[in-house]
Amino acid sequence: MGVKKHILVIPGDGIGPEVTTWGKAVLDAVGKKFGHEFTYDEALMGHAAIEATGIPLPDETLAKAKASDAILFGAIGHIKYDNDPSAKVRPEQGLLKIRKELGLYANLRPIMLFDELLDASSLKPEILRGTDILFFRELTGDVYFGEKKRSEDRNTASDLMIYHRYEIERIARKAYEAAQARGKRLCSVDKANVLEASRLWREVVQELAKEYPDVETEHMFIDNAAMQLVKNPKKFDVVLTANLFGDILTDEASQIAGSMGMLASASVGDGTGFFEPIHGSAHDITGQDKANPLASILSVALMFEISFGLKEEAKAITSAIDKALKEGYRTGDIADANTNKAKILGTKAMGQKVLEYI
Repeated sequence: MGVKKHILVIPGDGIGPEVTTWGKAVLDAVGKKFGHEFTYDEALMGHAAIEATGIPLPDETLAKAKASDAILFGAIGHIKYDNDPSAKVRPEQGLLKIRKELGLYANLRPIMLFDELLDASSLKPEILRGTDILFFRELTGDVYFGEKKRSEDRNTASDLMIYHRYEIERIARKAYEAAQARGKRLCSVDKANVLEASRLWREVVQELAKEYPDVETEHMFIDNAAMQLVKNPKKFDVVLTANLFGDILTDEASQIAGSMGMLASASVGDGTGFFEPIHGSAHDITGQDKANPLASILSVALMFEISFGLKEEAKAITSAIDKALKEGYRTGDIADANTNKAKILGTKAMGQKVLEYI
């Protein structure tokens, strides 16, 4: 029996529209193959929304988001804001607000390693082979949402790192449940030797660990975790961490997969899920048919699995990508010196190739 779902597509900025085009095309292809029906709406967020409405998250976009079954997002940001840190209205504010409004407190980032891309990473293949990590990054607390201050003379600044017990408990439970279904190992990353917020984090995780005796729990400081991630990534299964640390670690982990263009993410809570590639808006390649659409397509695979519970459909997508890579097809960001130049594809050609294999 096929499902019927309503999807909100938020292309966003930069290469966002280019990659979400192929995410949506894959949704339709899988829907046709498995007998599912998808309807769509589209909305503005980020720089595109600021240009059109003056604010990064219009009320109309938020209303559409709340009315959808899932959200496919592209990217956010623009170079003009990178060069003007004093700008009061910024694209990122839209992303933070929609996470808060939708209660998207858990960011899931699987580090999926395709064997064909072992040489695309800067790390040695023998270190990488067999790596399979699922990150749980807390998404609605920490310094991103704590009180921010700047002194009147503009010479002193502060950001409040704040966590409440319930915020830690709810994401930790999701991480433990995932660990039970995977390798039964969970590593909680903090900085409890220095930060009071991290001491609360560790205390809460230690208490919850007693409820999951089948899961081996390890606690690791963020600096050691960053080192171990590139030294021996296979030691990790499920990684649970706070907002700031998770932001840094998952970007570092992109090197394991070979490129940010290969990493998808899901932001979930207790309602509508938000699915996006972790790469940025990449304005330096916007409109040049150079963006890698595979992370957006893998975000759709996550959507099928996490929001809709359709694992076979998700597998069809990852298998199609695997086949394209096995056949030697690459976008520029994952090509190496041995790649056949005739098989280095642009955004459109790579998206089309995945559709063919689906």
